Amino acid sequence: MPPKVSPNPRPALTTATPPSTSKPASLRHQPYEDVQALLTGTLFVAFGVVMFGHTGLLTGGATGIAFLIHYATGWNFGLIIFLINVPFFGLAWQRMGKDFTLKTVTAVALLSVFVNLLPSLVSFEQLSPPFAAVMGGLLMGAGMLMLFRHRSSLGGLNVLVLFLQERFGWRAGRLQMAFDCVIVLASFALVDWQHVALSVLGAVVLNQTLATNHRAGRYQTL
Repeated sequence: MPPKVSPNPRPALTTATPPSTSKPASLRHQPYEDVQALLTGTLFVAFGVVMFGHTGLLTGGATGIAFLIHYATGWNFGLIIFLINVPFFGLAWQRMGKDFTLKTVTAVALLSVFVNLLPSLVSFEQLSPPFAAVMGGLLMGAGMLMLFRHRSSLGGLNVLVLFLQERFGWRAGRLQMAFDCVIVLASFALVDWQHVALSVLGAVVLNQTLATNHRAGRYQTL
């Protein structure tokens, strides 16, 4: 006779548990990790900015506007970059939340300090403008990527493009590249076409770094 089959057979492994859809707390960024990212990211960006400034190049975003004002007036670059970003802090608070805004204010303040401090710590005996455009762009892109991954930014257009990425899924790097190229091209009034061309190269390198490594949906902010 065939064996009797229970109408409600028990599963073979009674101790199995369904996979959790929530992220383990151990994978979330801890406060000390955010601090490390803010310090490292802003230092990377500041070093790239110093390389650009040493070779007379520009970049996009609020930093590019600060370069234009600095080249035209000679005013302190660190102070200019902070003041330019003040109006964007309100947008960040309304659209991105308190934590994002506080981290962004901290990042902008650190950038202002580092940009003024680094020239007293390092100097360039020889620095090729094409190399500065590529290496400076990579440093700034990598630094901004660190900040983005920790729910922070350098204010200005960073706030706008991150909001557009989260709201509509548009790539932050692509948007930033378009804005930056427009700003750099507007600098013909202050620098020659060779420096403008190299500045565009630097902007492309910076934003391609972001576009490749910070796509909506591919990476989840912890």
